[in-house]
Amino acid sequence: MSNKVKCDNCGHVNPYGTQLCESCGKPLEEAAENKEVINMRYEGVARRSQTYNKTIVDKVWNFFSSVKVGIWLIVLTLLASILGTIFPQEMYIPPGEDPSIYYRDEYGIAGQVYYELGLHNMYGSWWYMALVAGLGISLLIASIDRVVPLHRALKTQRVTRHEGFLKRQRVYGKNKVSDKEEAFAKAKDILEKKKYKISEENGNLLAEKGRFSRWGPYVNHLGLIIFLIGAMLRFFPGMYVDEHVWVREGETQVIPGTGGQYYLENEEFFVELYDEDDETFGAAIERAGGPVVETFQTNAVLYEREAGGTVGAESDLTEIARQEIRVNEPMNVDNFSLYQTDYKLNEFSMMSFTMENRETGEALGQIDIDLYNPEDSYDLGDGYSVVISDYFPNFFFDDDGIPSTESRIPDNPAFIFQMHGPDVDDEGEYAFVAIQQNMDVFGENQYEMSFAGVETNNVTALTVRKDLTLPYIIVGGIIFMIGLVQGSYWSHRRIWLQYNGSEVMVAGHTNKNYQTLKRDIQSVTDETEIEMPADQTAEKEEKELDEKIESTKE
Repeated sequence: MSNKVKCDNCGHVNPYGTQLCESCGKPLEEAAENKEVINMRYEGVARRSQTYNKTIVDKVWNFFSSVKVGIWLIVLTLLASILGTIFPQEMYIPPGEDPSIYYRDEYGIAGQVYYELGLHNMYGSWWYMALVAGLGISLLIASIDRVVPLHRALKTQRVTRHEGFLKRQRVYGKNKVSDKEEAFAKAKDILEKKKYKISEENGNLLAEKGRFSRWGPYVNHLGLIIFLIGAMLRFFPGMYVDEHVWVREGETQVIPGTGGQYYLENEEFFVELYDEDDETFGAAIERAGGPVVETFQTNAVLYEREAGGTVGAESDLTEIARQEIRVNEPMNVDNFSLYQTDYKLNEFSMMSFTMENRETGEALGQIDIDLYNPEDSYDLGDGYSVVISDYFPNFFFDDDGIPSTESRIPDNPAFIFQMHGPDVDDEGEYAFVAIQQNMDVFGENQYEMSFAGVETNNVTALTVRKDLTLPYIIVGGIIFMIGLVQGSYWSHRRIWLQYNGSEVMVAGHTNKNYQTLKRDIQSVTDETEIEMPADQTAEKEEKELDEKIESTKE
């Protein structure tokens, strides 16, 4: 819609939908018929959302500029965020756990429903991101819809305002004075001492103070938008990493989130305990009921893969750093930080079994099984061999009595062995072997597998963190707080002193705290012949209250 509204008082051309002339303040069109106190929240300017509603762009703009829509988006986002905290998110469950099993076993039916609805990985889901994006779009459009016309109106305003504008301010009054020049000069001096900025035109005065506070809410919005951008960037590859890696002694592992560029070797891991005989800590250790860890440390070597090298090939790795990683003493590399967070002592790494003749007790051979990478079969020679038919690193029987595993970590390893020898048929004999369990699967066996030994090692747990979004979040938070202070602790106050023939008109407006504005005007009226203007809103409310009291008496 391209219609313009020309003010017949000052000739200023206003955008369609303007209620008060941006220059002289004269009420326009339907606003001229209303004699109530003017709503000065947006200076009577034309907001796009209130004047355009034809195209799809207009309808989308109007939808997101609505305060109600913004509130609903905030409520929905908060509710969704609360749902995501009922149970731990997938990133916080024990490493190696199958989420579909973990949530069901830990939290029952509620956990299974939580998983099936996708709430276990909610903060990275498309619909949660859509809510955050919608909230950001709503803040942006609502701000532009209001701040642009408001800035234009405040920038365009003249000192001399239309009488209809002044009469419909909340604080308004007029009276005769014997010497208008002297009264205005005193008023100017008093208001300047109160830090008002004075503008003059044709002998009229405009005293203005704290205009910058009007932009506080929009600075709030800008800070929130930057904050939300930072939050959304966390789900873009390479911007945010918060993962865990377990590295066994002597093992080299790729650092998660680095795209295979960096590797870490755990040369040694150790734990130091407080001395129970130390008088300083003896009482505290006794209260703890057992040994207390003083520190745990990983002696780490950092490698970088050569450009063009094969991922995982140790020959392509170049050592770039060595460091002792302790709690609160991370290793830092290329925006990544590796924190010491957990450990596991004496984890099973290798188990040995001997294949024996059950009747004679003769040992037919030994197999050594790498619990993290077991081979499919082991040849013992002389026609004897063992095949691992099934392997359960963390064995348990499920509800149907079927062997299963809770994770890939060998905390409770169990095997189903298929044993072959010259005295048995091609199908061999089966045996189920777990810790303190050794049983035939099909009838009596001629052979059996006997436990021969175990090797353990220590495992360190490191948290890998990278956060390139933190500057956005910090800047957004700082800007938000600036806007909060800006809009909360200051107010935009304006006082108009204007000639009207033989009388002086006084009007005042502030976006909040009218008592402060009236005290400032009172300081002028106490020193001049200008009379204190009336608070028209307060008088109206008092009159309505009196009428209500009278009606109840009748």
